[in-house]
Amino acid sequence: MAKHFLHISDYSKEELLDILHLAKELKIKFRNREDYTPFKNCSLAMIFAKPSARTRVSFETGFEWMGGSALFLGPNDIGIGKREAIKDISRLFSRYNDMIMARLFDHKHILELAQYSSIPVINGLTDYNHPCQIMADIFSIWESKNRIDDLKICYVGDGNNIVHSWLNLASKISIKFVCICPEDYTPEEQTVELARKGGCSEIEISHDPHTAVQNADVVYTDVWASMGQKEEVEEREKLFKDFQVNEKLMESAGKETLFMHCLPAERGREVTDEVIESDTSIVFSQAENRLHIQNSIMATLAGKG
Repeated sequence: MAKHFLHISDYSKEELLDILHLAKELKIKFRNREDYTPFKNCSLAMIFAKPSARTRVSFETGFEWMGGSALFLGPNDIGIGKREAIKDISRLFSRYNDMIMARLFDHKHILELAQYSSIPVINGLTDYNHPCQIMADIFSIWESKNRIDDLKICYVGDGNNIVHSWLNLASKISIKFVCICPEDYTPEEQTVELARKGGCSEIEISHDPHTAVQNADVVYTDVWASMGQKEEVEEREKLFKDFQVNEKLMESAGKETLFMHCLPAERGREVTDEVIESDTSIVFSQAENRLHIQNSIMATLAGKG
């Protein structure tokens, strides 16, 4: 198994399934407040160039539950890639800590951090991908549907880092993945081709939301303008207005379709309040499962699973 957790596509299907099964066990232990301390006397350095409440709280809570200490380093603490060379930070933290989690803008920065690190590095998000989130997503779907293969997953919105990680997963696990987006907001073509070359999934790019979501098992969305794109809000709002996930769109799916969102949600923009609060919405289970899947990833990387 790879030493770091940077892309879902770095792992085999069997390794990904092992992470899911361990997450299931750890979720039960966590909820029962059972003792589980594989990281006693260990420390996790958490580097945040991009702030996030969910990422910080889930990693910090999880690592400390597993017996370790988690250290938060915000944008002003390091200035990664600006105030100090990434390779210097990586080698220094490798001497201080037992594991690094980084939530960054530039994907090249996480790759360099991993290249020079002698301890495991976990990708907490970059502008290119978000692997921990999608592992939590497929875990949540598995809990709700009792299966992960041969499901139709429809993502509605910008072809962003969430989409890239879904495509990475589709290169390993058999699904039908549909990215429904405006024409100028498609995912990176190289990543689409990677998913298609995996040979196990059907990949579709569509610009017609109501037709594309028919028979979907899951409809998934994200904010229209992510951090670093806020100056594009007005333009994106015009281009994405027909891609809002509302009750009419969910009805177009034609079945008991799950609704998912990686949060935070801008209610009334990419999704209506009625959908996010509906009986088929699993957004809060999905958010909780970030903690359990990340615990599984950390334990697996450290050989403590």
